[in-house]
Amino acid sequence: MDRESASLLPGVCALLADSGKPLPDDTSLEKLLDRFTELSEAGVSLPESCPCLLDFISTMASNSTSDPSILSFTLKLSGLMAATENGYRVLQERSVLEVIFSVKHWKDTKLWDDPCIRIGWLYGFKRMLLHPKALTFFVQSGFLKPLLELQSDPSIFVASAAKQLLVHILLATQPEEAHASIKTSEDHSAVVLQTSDHIKESLKESKLASDHARFLSLLALILEQARHPLREQLLKALAASLEELAEAGDSRITSPLMDVIMAGYSTESDDVTKRLLSSMLNVNKPFDLVQAAAWFLSRSRSCASRDAVNTSQAVRILLLPLHFVTEQPLLGTAPVVDNVTMAAQLKNKKAFISMICSCLRKAPEVALMPHDVLPCAPAVIVLSVVALLRMCSGDTLTSSWPSLNGRRNEDFRCLVSSGRVQISALNALASLSASPGANSTTNQVSEILLHYLCKPNSDPTVLKKSYEALLQWMSFWTLESSIPQQLGEDLLMTVKKRACDPRWEVRDSTIEFLGQLQCIPSLGSVDASLLSNRSTAPLLREALQDPESYVRASAVTALARGLVPCWQQETELPQEQTDTVRQLLDILHKDTEGFARRAVVHYFKTWFFVCSRPPSSPPSLLLESVRVVFSCGSLDLDWEVKVNMLDLAELLLDSAFLGYKRRTGAENHPYATFYTDVNGPTKDADAALESALRTLAGQGVFSALLSSLVDYDRPVALKACELLITIRDAISLASASTMDVSCELPEYGWGREIRELLKSEGDAGRHVNVCEVLTLLDLDERRGLLSQSSDHVHNSLQSLLQDILSAGGALADPRKDGGQEVIVDCY
Repeated sequence: MDRESASLLPGVCALLADSGKPLPDDTSLEKLLDRFTELSEAGVSLPESCPCLLDFISTMASNSTSDPSILSFTLKLSGLMAATENGYRVLQERSVLEVIFSVKHWKDTKLWDDPCIRIGWLYGFKRMLLHPKALTFFVQSGFLKPLLELQSDPSIFVASAAKQLLVHILLATQPEEAHASIKTSEDHSAVVLQTSDHIKESLKESKLASDHARFLSLLALILEQARHPLREQLLKALAASLEELAEAGDSRITSPLMDVIMAGYSTESDDVTKRLLSSMLNVNKPFDLVQAAAWFLSRSRSCASRDAVNTSQAVRILLLPLHFVTEQPLLGTAPVVDNVTMAAQLKNKKAFISMICSCLRKAPEVALMPHDVLPCAPAVIVLSVVALLRMCSGDTLTSSWPSLNGRRNEDFRCLVSSGRVQISALNALASLSASPGANSTTNQVSEILLHYLCKPNSDPTVLKKSYEALLQWMSFWTLESSIPQQLGEDLLMTVKKRACDPRWEVRDSTIEFLGQLQCIPSLGSVDASLLSNRSTAPLLREALQDPESYVRASAVTALARGLVPCWQQETELPQEQTDTVRQLLDILHKDTEGFARRAVVHYFKTWFFVCSRPPSSPPSLLLESVRVVFSCGSLDLDWEVKVNMLDLAELLLDSAFLGYKRRTGAENHPYATFYTDVNGPTKDADAALESALRTLAGQGVFSALLSSLVDYDRPVALKACELLITIRDAISLASASTMDVSCELPEYGWGREIRELLKSEGDAGRHVNVCEVLTLLDLDERRGLLSQSSDHVHNSLQSLLQDILSAGGALADPRKDGGQEVIVDCY
């Protein structure tokens, strides 16, 4: 602690001890506690360096008139100091711990009813229990009983903190070795026994599902981290209570009960969890069954392969809803639950839809399981999802789906046009594209997806999911399994129609689809018409004029993806693409929305990246466009546009210095360049470097970097500063004094700011020497300032203590400062 802060601390302690009112900023005490925690963790002894804290705690231990927030701070501070050997000893000698942590003391003063006091008590003990003797003090003083009572505290914050503290006590003191139960301390055994008894009694006495869920959550949290002796102790003690809950079949506690089972479950575990799991996977309630099965597969991936019996049972349960609804042969001739029981579940439409969605979420994972676990081929699962999508569409069934005939009745009306089920089914269908044998279902999948894309009243989200599923399947289609040519043509017509949809979300999803389609490496021959620029480019160019900025941005991105192959082949750009470039530059100059302008800069960044790698060289149109990008980008008000522009500048720097080796002694610098021959003449290297710098200056790179250096957006200025430092270090290794590379500075704006930094405000020259500017600018200091967060000026212990004293002074004398509010630093 610095001298200034040490001199302020006694005054702060006296202020807090005498104050009966809370501070204006209730977070200042938390900040002060964080500061003390940092000091303690850094090895500073608080009792020795801050003796006034001991007097403050002793005073507050018997003070019942202070504000609860200050008393809570005192409890937390006491626990922090007692966590160290010296602090624990001193506080014990002063008999402070017994008084300040006495629950009876706080109840007698009527302060225990305030959640602040209970939170302070819990956090103080959690910190104190880092000391090895603290557990004995905690148990022997009878503090375990109030801690167990706080598990049901009406305040969720207090209950959560109490749960964390109890788990901390149980886990921190368990034996280190898995079989070292003989060495378990008496204090730890007492905690385990009282905890299991309390949970058992609470589960038995309470009839509320919320109370059961709370204690099951506590037990699951302990079991997840407990080692062998403790885990077995708790499960054995609570076995009867858990089995009673499992047999009760309350749907509201299925998830927390499965959490407990899976937290204590393993293939080598005892009979308790095995009996519980068997009970949960054999109830006669479909909704609870599906919930339990999904929980089992989610939490048991590590041991699912070794527990084929339960895994197979869970898989059959999860396929049950699809089997019942679509009548696809997913379960063979032996369904898990009869149709009468499933039909009864339909009375609760909300629960039925939730059950279907749970099944769909797990369907892709189920389809990838070993064949000895699956009751059907993965392709049948795909067809069942397709059948469900057909039912949800609400359209007349075709002869292609005879298995669905006769099932269109009132029972399934809740599935028709259900957006939740459609989205879940489309997500599942997209993931099922990677399942074994999926190619055999290509025709059915493409037909249903095209059907959803053609529906005039499709929800925008459903349509977007249809596009995503189609992309997933297209990435797996091959020449041997390509879809019919006619279907491809229908898809192209549908996309053209959707690109003109009145809803901007639909247009945006369509344009995104066309762009993402370009990223699929290989498709069947049917897709050539859809992928060709001749078919899609006119749609994308038209979308550049869309009234919605998101659509314009998506169109720019899609155009860039489609032109990458053309850029890589170094073919001459057709007139349509030249016109597109002019249109993009016009967007960068005139578009009022940042999304489209960012996409344009990214377009040119992608173009330059593709064309600048050897043996390629950037075309003249690109180099001409780069100058415009730097000119417009440096004046843009959107900081992301400017950062993208600086990324482009970085690519130009890479390209300008490409092919040169690094000068000896500067191996760590990417632009420390010289000629191919290490011992060759440096004049050639200097000439080459000067030529590269002139090229960069002509492209507007230096003007863009210097203007960004004084930008108000910190990420922009920092990026520009780092690039300028890189160039400066490269120039410093050459004969910079002989290089004549100039850059134009405007008379006003950023040009004037650069002159001020150069201490040459009176020099109104329009051109400056780049090498001299980079040498004179204190870029290292500027980078240090830009790297600091905005709170570095006020984020100090001294500033915090001064704020507390100022706020306390205003409380003591309301007439002080003319009644003006005291503003406390919030960092």
